Amino acid sequence: MKKQRNLTFYIVIAMIAGIAAGYACHAAFPDPAVTKEIAAHISLLSDVFLRLIKMIIAPLVFATLTVGIAHMGDAGAVGRVGAKALGWFVVASFVSLLFGLVMATLLQPGSHLSLQLPALGADTHLKTGAFTLKDFVVHLVPKSIADAMANNEILQIVVFSIFFGTALSALGEAGRRLTEVIDALAKVMLKITGAVMWFAPVAVFAALASTVATQGLGILLTFAKFMGGFYLALALLWGLLTLAGVAFLGRRAFTLIRLIREPFLLSFATASSEAAYPKLLDALDRFGVNRRISSFVLPMGYSFNLDGSMMYCTFAVLFIAQAYGIDLPLGTQITMLLLLMLTSKGMAGVPRASLVVIAATLNQFHLPEAGLLLIIGVDTFLDMGRSATNAVGNSIAAAVVAKWEGQLGEPREEGDGSEGGGSEGDGGAASLEPQRIDARA
Repeated sequence: MKKQRNLTFYIVIAMIAGIAAGYACHAAFPDPAVTKEIAAHISLLSDVFLRLIKMIIAPLVFATLTVGIAHMGDAGAVGRVGAKALGWFVVASFVSLLFGLVMATLLQPGSHLSLQLPALGADTHLKTGAFTLKDFVVHLVPKSIADAMANNEILQIVVFSIFFGTALSALGEAGRRLTEVIDALAKVMLKITGAVMWFAPVAVFAALASTVATQGLGILLTFAKFMGGFYLALALLWGLLTLAGVAFLGRRAFTLIRLIREPFLLSFATASSEAAYPKLLDALDRFGVNRRISSFVLPMGYSFNLDGSMMYCTFAVLFIAQAYGIDLPLGTQITMLLLLMLTSKGMAGVPRASLVVIAATLNQFHLPEAGLLLIIGVDTFLDMGRSATNAVGNSIAAAVVAKWEGQLGEPREEGDGSEGGGSEGDGGAASLEPQRIDARA
């Protein structure tokens, strides 16, 4: 318990210290070129951490997902779990998009801005031409698993792992030895993860210090109405996701929220969902979710269940329309929501994905794409909230699917090496045998 609390405590302290250091740097060096150079050097630490995370993500996803599917026993079980997960993702995405529309309509963050609007023809330098549903469907299937792993194409790794795990399961006893080897690989990667995560507070400090040093805290005041409205909407969405968890998990949902506080803070401070993935697996282990479920649902969620990013898309589009005094009829808003339900699923693997989706949507509905220049400056601060929300949504989704599958065991405290998750000391690598079902779940 002490170890878990300490790392969370260090991350919070690092966040506070990073903001203070960044502000001091911004105030001491008023020349933007100097602060940008200093920030670039500071951000080296966070860049190294994120590269370490990217180093372990591909083999970790492949190993845990392959073994989980191999232990499911048959392709029917894989299809059933996948269908339940996708059903949850579709509903969650629709609700998140709709929630963004409603909150932007109620709060009117773009009205009466005391800012100079970018010229209508200003270039945002975002490539949206190739961002289509067709390209996304083709992108699902890897040309080469080596290439997919080299580029951390999570969705492609998921597709390959499903085939690989299903084939292992079909081999029966003949595939058992290879399954054990891949299971050992998963344990090794989780052991490495445990070491990498102790660098997280340093990375959190560097990420926030470099961002604040470059942007300054003044930009937060300039965009206070927009950012305040967005974070209010996010907080309400967190409450909505928690209520959904309570509806299916009962009071245990609050235990889950407590267990994911560390990956939540980590994804928030680094503005990276990937950084939280290993810790989410560990938190779900402790909550009682069978690893065969979490290792399948979480990677899919990273492509199909980005609740924070979904809400941001509709919220930002309406903000830009309001800033330019453009009224969008209800019918147009509904059409936009339905279009985003499809095109937003191509977010996986696209750099600055939310901004690209928003730019494509603005172009589709003849809204000024230059409006994106209003929010690009504060996008990093907004990305922090989006990434944290994605972590919350995916953890709840995995727990609910486990409950539906009868694979939700009893929760355990940190450091408890009981069946179903593995101890903190062994990196969270656990037996993938079915867990005891909690009748109170």
